[in-house]
Amino acid sequence: MKRIAVFCGSSAGFDPIYAEGAKALGLAFAKAGLDLIYGGAKVGLMGILADQVLSLGGNVIGVMPKALVDVEIAHEGLTELHVTENMHARKALIEEKADGFILMPGAAGSAEEFFEMFTWAQLGYHEKPCSIFNINNYYSEMLKQIDTMVSSGFLKPEHQAMIIVEKDADSLLNKLQNYQSRTTPKWVDS
Repeated sequence: MKRIAVFCGSSAGFDPIYAEGAKALGLAFAKAGLDLIYGGAKVGLMGILADQVLSLGGNVIGVMPKALVDVEIAHEGLTELHVTENMHARKALIEEKADGFILMPGAAGSAEEFFEMFTWAQLGYHEKPCSIFNINNYYSEMLKQIDTMVSSGFLKPEHQAMIIVEKDADSLLNKLQNYQSRTTPKWVDS
């Protein structure tokens, strides 16, 4: 595992604990010698995370749709910045370049990108780990909804088990690096 993609907010949130979590994850990336792949912005948790990795000598690869580059939120100091035509191309390139995925606090876009990667893992399009960095229990309610998906028969327990959840940055990266694919067919007999 060399490169991990992180989906996170273009805002920093109200509580400084989220920025502290982004910095802790950046430090963990640097200690592990991992390259960061992310959305390419200089703002919010995205910018905090990228700046932390860069300040510690790490490589940061941004992937951003042209429309967002045009409104001047692209980070100018990245190791690489890939500009795509749209969000669909962005997600495809991130999936291609990353060896695993982390969801940090963010809004609908962060969650959507994570769940697309998780869905692709369920479908067997890739065997890369999908994880949630649950800073300050930010995703605990969402995780309860995933429990409901299982208990209601819409998600297999084996697929739920594919999601790594951690509150500590170093532990999260350790679990990602030691992940063993648990590919289980998505479809069930009717």
